[in-house]
Amino acid sequence: MDHESLTAIRLAAVDYFTRSKSAERCRSYFLNPDANEAEGWSDLVALGWPGMLAPESVGGLDLDLTTAAAIFHAAGEHVAPEPLLAVAGLSALLLAKLQTPAANALLEELVAGRQLPALAWQERIGDLSVEPSLLACEFRPAESSVHLQGKRIMVLPGSAATGWLVPVQANAEPLLLWVPRGTAGVSESLTRLVDGSESATVCFDKVSLPATAILAQGAAAHEALRYTLAQGLVLQAAELLGAGWAMYEQTLVYLRTRTQFGKVIGAFQALQHRAVDMFIHLEVARSALDEVLAIASDPAGVAIERLEAEASRINARCTAAALQASRSAVQLHGAIGYTQECGLSIYYKRTLKLSAWLGNVTAHQRRYAALSEVGPHTDEAVNWDGEFPRSADWSTMSEAEFRRMVRAFLQQRYPENLRYLSHRARWSEMRDWYLVLSAQGWIAPGWPQSHGGMGLPADKMIAWIEELEQHGVARAPDQGIIMIGPLLIQHGTPEQQQRFLPGILSGDYIWCQGYSEPNAGSDLASVRTEAVQARDADGDHFVVNGQKIWTTLAQDASHIFMLVRTDRDAKKQEGISFVLCDLATPGITIRPIYTLAGEPEFCEVFFDNVRVPAENLVGKLHGGWTIAKALLGFERLFVGSPKQPQYALGQLARLAQSRQLFADPVFAQRYTALSLDVADLCAAYTGFANIVKAGKPLPASVSLLKIWASETYHRIGALLVEASEEQGAVAGDHDLEGQPFNALSSLIGSTSAMIYGGTNEIQRNILVRQVLDLPS
Repeated sequence: MDHESLTAIRLAAVDYFTRSKSAERCRSYFLNPDANEAEGWSDLVALGWPGMLAPESVGGLDLDLTTAAAIFHAAGEHVAPEPLLAVAGLSALLLAKLQTPAANALLEELVAGRQLPALAWQERIGDLSVEPSLLACEFRPAESSVHLQGKRIMVLPGSAATGWLVPVQANAEPLLLWVPRGTAGVSESLTRLVDGSESATVCFDKVSLPATAILAQGAAAHEALRYTLAQGLVLQAAELLGAGWAMYEQTLVYLRTRTQFGKVIGAFQALQHRAVDMFIHLEVARSALDEVLAIASDPAGVAIERLEAEASRINARCTAAALQASRSAVQLHGAIGYTQECGLSIYYKRTLKLSAWLGNVTAHQRRYAALSEVGPHTDEAVNWDGEFPRSADWSTMSEAEFRRMVRAFLQQRYPENLRYLSHRARWSEMRDWYLVLSAQGWIAPGWPQSHGGMGLPADKMIAWIEELEQHGVARAPDQGIIMIGPLLIQHGTPEQQQRFLPGILSGDYIWCQGYSEPNAGSDLASVRTEAVQARDADGDHFVVNGQKIWTTLAQDASHIFMLVRTDRDAKKQEGISFVLCDLATPGITIRPIYTLAGEPEFCEVFFDNVRVPAENLVGKLHGGWTIAKALLGFERLFVGSPKQPQYALGQLARLAQSRQLFADPVFAQRYTALSLDVADLCAAYTGFANIVKAGKPLPASVSLLKIWASETYHRIGALLVEASEEQGAVAGDHDLEGQPFNALSSLIGSTSAMIYGGTNEIQRNILVRQVLDLPS
């Protein structure tokens, strides 16, 4: 479905839930234990929603999963009291998947609102297995009957259900049965849930059913159940995410209006940053949901194991985000948030209910690990016939083939002695590899092909990053590739592009960044390095005097791009210009600064009457702040890429494999959680990378990438040190199965990642002002 139609359906859903006062009805049901949770079902039937996922042949709407997820998202935003997920989601999905005459007949009744079947599949608390074992079932073909003995738990809806869909094993064959309410020997015990809805424990005591109760049998019945539960988990994730966003929006309203100590409480930074963290978790979850929906909406094109893994991944992420939002929302509301009177209360309780039903965060993290074989990357040799293409329409190459090509190239061309370096690589170490990539035409994977880059689409860029990090490829001095090159492509003159871009690609020009100064770190508008316009016989130029600091690998660079003050009388941002300078120019002095790791990674750069040609001005005179913000967007996109967390995760996997840590369930759980943080970072990064590829300016929300990536990187680094035990105190490299390994490098590196490019606290302040719009 196109974006416009999807938006229309979402708005229609929001309109219905608003007009029907869904949240108010949910609250009244909670306060009235005798209320019928399906009371408003007839209104949903009129909208066609019970059949949203059913084919048109039975009267359904035949929506795809992405469109249905938009309705469930709206249901979460308005805490819809009806059992939408249980009936229109799980039961309808299962019946539609079966495609048998009996299943179609029951589905038609569901769509018409005459039946509300409940899926009774779970046998044990916390057990997400779809292999029934406790419910005894015997199929007697000679008697044309089926006999049941046992029970099913956590069946929703409770008393509103008109019968139960019961998957069983009979005579070693999967069956799916329809057991109508009122069948002899069937009883139910109702349990009131935290949001006022009901679940049932359905007991089957010597139940005898006719053979016509069999809706499907064999492998098709079992496969249909697996697909149903996987897609149902995705829909539940959408509903949880909707509830999370609703609590976030309510909290912002409260922060903007509630006053204490003579100020609106939204002006207090401690509260602002908690609200930002709500936004970050929800936005990462939204990106991940979009990615998983693209996979799950075409179940025929994806293996069931992949679909189940992705369903658990997104359910864990959206559950965690909604729970984080619910707890933060209550805290930020203060005492009123702890009351039933507060509008948050029913959202809080709905989130608790959904986060437990169908599996909690931990259960789905474990399931994801089991299904996707989370763990170490293996170095299997890859064969590649023929030459590696310099350029291609990469979007038409499958991801698997693209990865195979990159992996083979790395195995054949990347120097073995440079794998898994624990320090920031210097130009002297990486020059030859840089030139190999340059000769291949692969040095600038994100640049458009028209400017000499690979022009990789976002999904291939993620694959590129992952393959390089898994192989242990060190980061070459790349400020030209990731920062000034893309900036010149967007903002440079044709002459500047022709003069500088080829040199970046060839390795003749190596760049560093001159932004920070003493007392002007995160506050870049306070720069004092001055550039005075001058003219002589050699032409127009600037004379630059001042100092830059924290300039990464300036001692290896040939050029520097920098902010300079060209009008000392103007307002701070209005008197700044952006210029390019050859570091071989007389008057420049470079002094290395040693980091916590003992490496000369940063430098001070001093300028004493340095001549910079006027044609090296990028953008307008005094218009450097606009250019600087664009460049900071590229920097935050790069710093927010999965590159560094992926590398650290690979190092953690190497260590875990060597020490057999994956056999430790506590370590395995922590590793899986971190791997999911990286996977969902990839989803968020893809969205912003697509904005850049479309030639659009990056929004302020790109700051969330830098925060999520660097803090994930830091958590991985901390676990690396912890898992190294005594070797976590070792300075420098030691040998790990024939390759260098440094337990401290990721932790120390991630510490700087949370500082450079604007500290994470500054990034949160940017989000406060430009995204959350909270008062100053």
